[in-house]
This record gives sequence, C-alpha cells and structure tokens, in this order.
Amino acid sequence: MGVLKLFHDQLDALVHPSAQSDPVTKARHRAFSAPRLLGSLVALVAFPAFLALRGAPSVTELLVFCWLLAPILTSYYLSRTGRYETAHMLSSLALATLVTTVAVKTGGIHSVAAIWLVVVPLEAALSASRRVVVAALAAALAAAGLLLFLDVADLLPAPEQGAGALAALGVVSASLYATGLALGAESLSRTDFSLFRSEDERLRLLARSMSDAIGRHGRNGAVLYVSPAAERLIGASVTDLHGFGLFNRVHIADRPAYMSALANAAAQGDACSVEFRIRCDSDDPAVPAHFIWIEMRCRAIGGTAGEVVTVLRDVTERKEREHAREAAHADAERGAAAKGRFLAVMSHELRTPLNAIIGFSDMLINEKAMALGPERRQEYAGLINESGHHLLAVVNDILAMAKLETGEFEIRPEPFALAAIVGSCCDLLALKARDSGIQLAFNIEADLPPVNADKRALKQVLINLLSNAIKFTDRGGHVTVGARRNGADVIIAVEDDGIGIREADLPRVGDPFFQSPDCRDRGRDGTGLGLSIVKALVGLHGGELSIASRIGAGTRIVVRLPLDCESAATAKAVVKPVATVTRLATPADAVSEAPMPVKKRA
Repeated sequence: MGVLKLFHDQLDALVHPSAQSDPVTKARHRAFSAPRLLGSLVALVAFPAFLALRGAPSVTELLVFCWLLAPILTSYYLSRTGRYETAHMLSSLALATLVTTVAVKTGGIHSVAAIWLVVVPLEAALSASRRVVVAALAAALAAAGLLLFLDVADLLPAPEQGAGALAALGVVSASLYATGLALGAESLSRTDFSLFRSEDERLRLLARSMSDAIGRHGRNGAVLYVSPAAERLIGASVTDLHGFGLFNRVHIADRPAYMSALANAAAQGDACSVEFRIRCDSDDPAVPAHFIWIEMRCRAIGGTAGEVVTVLRDVTERKEREHAREAAHADAERGAAAKGRFLAVMSHELRTPLNAIIGFSDMLINEKAMALGPERRQEYAGLINESGHHLLAVVNDILAMAKLETGEFEIRPEPFALAAIVGSCCDLLALKARDSGIQLAFNIEADLPPVNADKRALKQVLINLLSNAIKFTDRGGHVTVGARRNGADVIIAVEDDGIGIREADLPRVGDPFFQSPDCRDRGRDGTGLGLSIVKALVGLHGGELSIASRIGAGTRIVVRLPLDCESAATAKAVVKPVATVTRLATPADAVSEAPMPVKKRA
C-alpha cells in the first residue's frame, strides 16, 4: 500500500499545472503517464536479467531496450507542456515504431509482434480525440504496410540469433503495456463516473435547496424533469407535473403565452421569460385551491432536439405590489381629475349666482339713479333671493359630501311610513315639474310596512333623484316614482323618459362632480354631487343602488333598502355604497318594473 501511495503521489506531481484544477483532465493525464511509466520501469528492471541470461546484447536488442524508455520521455513531455493530444501522438508513433522494429527482426508481417499494431489506435482512443485516433490509425496502417512490402519484396533481414527471446520480450512488454492501458482506462472511467455522480448529487442538492423550481421540457412543451422545489411552489407531487400536468394547471387565459415562450426558446435559442397564473393546491383539504403568479425563464438546451430548461419563481407578492401601485396611481389620477372637475364646476356654480347677487344688489343701491319702480325692485330682490338659495344648496351639497367621505355623517334610524315621505317629496317638487311642463306621478304599494331608516336622509335621497329626473326630462315628459316591498327589502324606483345617459358614461355616474357631456351640452347645470350623495346615503343604510339608462330612452334608478336599515347596516358594517350599473335595452324595459297605474300630481 505504501508503494502504491508513493506511486500515486508521484503521478500527481507529474501532472501539468494547467490540468490540476480540472478533475477530469487531471485523471486523463494520470491515465496517460501511469502505464507508460510502469512499462518503462519494467523494461529497466528486466534489462539486468536479460543480460544475465543472454550475455552481451546485440545492437537491435540494445535499440529495443532504449526504445522501451521512450514512454518516459512522452510522459515527461506531457508533464512539462500539458499538451495532451501531442503527447498521445508521440506515444502512438513510438509504439508503432517499436512494434515495427521488433517485427522486422522476428519475421516481418508474420511475426507475433506485428499483431500488437492494433494496440496503437486502441491506446489513442484514451485521448478522447478523433484527430489523435486517426493519426494513430494512420501510423499503425503505415507500419503494417511497410512490413507487408518488405515481406513481398523479400527485403526482410535474416532473423538474428535469439530472435525468439526478443519476440518474447516484445510480447511481454506489449502485454504489460496493454495491461497498463486497460488499468488506466478503467481508472479514468471510474473517475469519470465518480465525478459524474458527485456532480449529479451536487446538482440534486442544489435543486432541492433552491426555492425556485427547475424544469426540463420536451419539443412539445411536456415536462421531462422538474425539481422537488415544485412541490413546495405549486403544492403538487413531481410525478403529477410530468408530461402535461404542469400545463393543465396553468390558467386557461395564460396558456397561449406559456406555450409561446417555450416554443420561442426552443426555436430561436434565446433566453425569454413569461409570467402566468398557475393553480396551487393546499396541504389543508379545508383550504381551496388558488392561483399564484409564476415567472418562468426559458432557455434552449444546447445539443438537444428542441429541449428547453426553465426556472419557475413565485412572484405573487411582486404582482400584488404592482397592482397596488397601479390602483394607487389610478386613485391619484381620479383624485386629480375630481379636483379639476370640482374647480371647474364650482367656478361656474358659485360665480353665476354671485354675479347675479352683486349685479342686482348694485342696481337696488342705485335705484334712484336708475329710476327703478316697485315692481322692478321686487323682481330684483326675488332674483337675489333665488341666487342666495342656490348658493346655499351648493354649499350644503359640498358639506354633506365632505361629511359622507370622512365618515362623520351619522344616520338616526326611526320607523316611519314611506308613503308619506314620497308624497311629501312629490309635493315639494310639483311646482317645479309643472313649470317645466313635466307630468309627475307616483305609486306606493298599499300594504307597504313602515321603514326603519333615517327619515331626513331618505327624504334627501328622493329629492335628489326626483330633481335630477325633472331636470333632465324635456317638456311634455313624464317622471314616475314607485315603492313596493320585496321580501325583507323595499324597492324605490325613480324613472323618467328624458335625455338618458350614454352607455360609456354609466360606470362613472355617481362619481363626485361628474356630469355627462350630453347634460352639459343641453344646458343642464349642476354640481354633479346629487347622485354621489344618494349613493353614499344608500350605502350607509346598507342598501344598493342600480342605474339603467340609454340615450333617448330615459333613465331608471332603483334604490333597494332593507326594511330595518339599522340592523342591516350593522350586519354589513360597510360605509362604502354598492352601485350596480346595467344597460337599458329598450325604452319599454325602462318602465317594465314601475308600478302602474300611477297617481298624478298636478
């Protein structure tokens, strides 16, 4: 064991520094030097015994022994230069020359030594280089051709005395040399296998330790291999993900992007990435499956037929942050737009009555200079009064909206008859409807039970809805309000056959300070706060608001309130109202739910 360890250490010392860092290259250098050093050492040890048995050697025998030392020189050349292929070529040439020399002296092509020419290309095969194998084969064929030519041309010298011993020595040396080559090949193979297993274990350990999952996909996208990290990432076993198991878990809307990324990586060979949603199973049966966001990076595997290696990473948190940023940005943009609308609306809604108040009050101050009569003074005073009430209404709307948005508006539920509130609101707006040439009607279900709600807030809801309906209905139109019970809820519907709202504007109806362009174009002024206040008040009562409208077909607004708004609002604990916007198919649909016939208010 000590001798073997010493020989092993000496082999390591002979390896060129350029091969020390690569285990495979180092093993090849050692496999090259070991049999050559062993064969040369055997020749040196056998030389004294040969002299004792044969006496003084002939010139040929001396040359053969000297030639047996050539492997030491090739090993030294490799140790000094690190040129592995060149050293193999020199060794093949030396071996072919040695075998040819022994064969010439022992019978030519018929010599036992000639058969060892086959060892030349076999030795070169250990180099793992086609160029070296071809060069060795050429040397062996050239040597065989030379021996055949000398035999045919009868140019072979007469066998020397003791040629049999020389042939025997050549056979023994070649056998030992071949044995050394076989042991070197076995050692190299064992080293390669050990390195492969070690590298494979390191890769498997790395794959198991990584939070990202590594996969290998075939030409058609099927999974050929996926690392164990996929089990933690997706919540499915590795075997379930093989084949098209992973594809079947991808969200159906993201499957085209998933397959396109794999196909592009396989076809173009470039790295690409894609993000998609994938179904993730939970270990707890009580927890339902959910979708997570996955980022998949793809790259084609060199030397394979369309295979792709992928790295899968969970990016759900990043996507949620991105969506949150986008939502915050959208909210900021909406806030900036609302601010702009507020300034634009307020500049008009405040300036118009203020200009009227200042202008007419100036006229009253200078009534003597302007010679105003009693009728004209009363008219101006009425206009000032009307403008003041308009300003007060605008300020009240702004203050109410501010309280609702900050959560300072408190409702005080009390039981009351809804029919009385609806009738009171219709009475308040009857004069306005008559002056506008609009027919106002209502219908209340006869046995409608009392409603437990904030009477003041519900009255404001009805006044705002009826005022809007009258404002946006042309002369000769109709406005209808109805109320009926629906289970534990009460349904209040306000409907008109006015100008309507375009479908594109329906989602924005009820936003603060928003007014449809059609309303502004027809001279219907306002702050755009009416429906916003209605939505907020309905939401505070735990109710819902839905709007259906179409240009030229009118508008239908339905308020659904619980009969007991106090307990419903407490159960929901939701301040933000719920608004559902639907499309009105035909003018007939707009009145399909309105209770008919109706009572008219003059």
